Amino acid sequence: MQQIHIYDTTLRDGAQREGLTLSVEDKLKIARQLDKLGVPWIEGGWPGANPKDGEFFRRLQLEPLTQAEVVAFCSTRRPGGLAAEDKMLAAILAAGTKWVTIFGKSWDLHVVEGLKTDLAENLAMIRDSIEYLISQGRRVIYDAEHWFDGYKANPAYAVQTLQTAIAAGADWLVFCDTNGGTMPHELTKIVGEVIEIVDPDKQLLFGIHPHNDCELAVANAIAAVTSGITMVQGTINGYGERCGNANLCSIIPNLQLKLGYSCLTDANLTRLTQVSRFVSEVVNVAPNDYAAFVGKCAFSHKGGIHVSAVERNPLTYEHIDPTHVGNARRIAISEQSGLSNVLIKASEMGLTLTKEDPRTRQILARLKELEYQGYQFEGAEASFELLMREILGQTSTLFTIQGFQVHCSIATQNHHSLATIKIAVDGQNILEVAEGNGPVSALDAALRKALSKFYPELTKCYLTDYKVRIIDGGAGTSAVTRVLVESSNGLHRWTTIGVSDNILEASYQAVAQGIEYGLLVKSPQTCSLVDVK
Repeated sequence: MQQIHIYDTTLRDGAQREGLTLSVEDKLKIARQLDKLGVPWIEGGWPGANPKDGEFFRRLQLEPLTQAEVVAFCSTRRPGGLAAEDKMLAAILAAGTKWVTIFGKSWDLHVVEGLKTDLAENLAMIRDSIEYLISQGRRVIYDAEHWFDGYKANPAYAVQTLQTAIAAGADWLVFCDTNGGTMPHELTKIVGEVIEIVDPDKQLLFGIHPHNDCELAVANAIAAVTSGITMVQGTINGYGERCGNANLCSIIPNLQLKLGYSCLTDANLTRLTQVSRFVSEVVNVAPNDYAAFVGKCAFSHKGGIHVSAVERNPLTYEHIDPTHVGNARRIAISEQSGLSNVLIKASEMGLTLTKEDPRTRQILARLKELEYQGYQFEGAEASFELLMREILGQTSTLFTIQGFQVHCSIATQNHHSLATIKIAVDGQNILEVAEGNGPVSALDAALRKALSKFYPELTKCYLTDYKVRIIDGGAGTSAVTRVLVESSNGLHRWTTIGVSDNILEASYQAVAQGIEYGLLVKSPQTCSLVDVK
């Protein structure tokens, strides 16, 4: 299997995504996860461009990674100067990395309009910068910026810039589709032509750095590899400026599982989904549930015919075994479900059902009725389990809501709300009141306060967030709303749902079901409401 070198630039190019900011600690956490994943190259940032990147490299000098090469990134020296006197290159050397990625201009337009210099000086900048870094004991990866645009505009000069980098001693030559506008067939043609010109004896090492402005970064990376490229630069989850960079979470399994190249060990490949979600958590960007290979829904089956077929043979609707990338099959429950969906979910939840059992059809009918009313059980499996257990006679009434009132005040700076709730537990009527920083918070606090006298394990239960989905926006303030609540006991998490044209009623339903599920199914010692959507 031919080895393809994976070069991760999440910490530099990925961090240029709008709305994404990384602290030094964030960068260190991600770098260590990439190191464990087996990524051989990790571009850490641009030392000297900001104090954060300088500190990152300093920290890694004190606590090096296990196997990955950390790479510092920089441009060629400034026009009209000397590399040995350039402050940016001095910062690169201070970073202490063995490898340096340096980018230079391939497009004559950028030389004249961007650098405000002439074509000859640009060649001198490339040569001088690479030679100086090598003289200081560094190995150089040369990123040919705007390569494809430059080659299409002035092929002779673009090739000249690459030949200058080769003569100066660069170890790797990387073709950058910086604007992300190159088509795969163009890329294949250009890469083939250029390699034949500058490396007819096939002695040099080439890489690709595609951007995703035409939604083609993954396709272009794969096209480059099949054209002879052996290094692919990209980011976890495709993060990057504008539309993003090439998504390594798609490129790696495509190359390895589909085309037979070697990128990671098989064992490390099974960590890909975990790393994708870890990075998403650290950068505080919601994961793409529909991402290929690593998304929560990548191997999700909803239609009854699909579920039935997958149960018999997963190859019917899955292009790979999800465990190869550390993901898992999910059976979604919805109005499109069939008996197979219900039976599989029952089995997952430890419930015994058969296709012949009339209660199975009863569950399916109830599911479709509730979905018609606005419920959605794909993301609220705990509520669906309660529904099944109720029909199977495996639930008991823990408490009954008799009514509640919520008073909201905007007269004070704190905007506190006051909730009064009346419930019945074991034949006793309980009236309780509690405050909160909003109506749902107050209602949640009053409910837990009333129930904790009977179920003391709920005393540590708390609500941390609140979001709501409007189902029929055209109805305005009379719209039906859907609330999802995720609960936890520190070991397990479960999600419940409430639906009503009264937002407080929907919230109460979701919160109450979360508590009920915890008491009936999970028997938590403590219950934490960690998210409400």
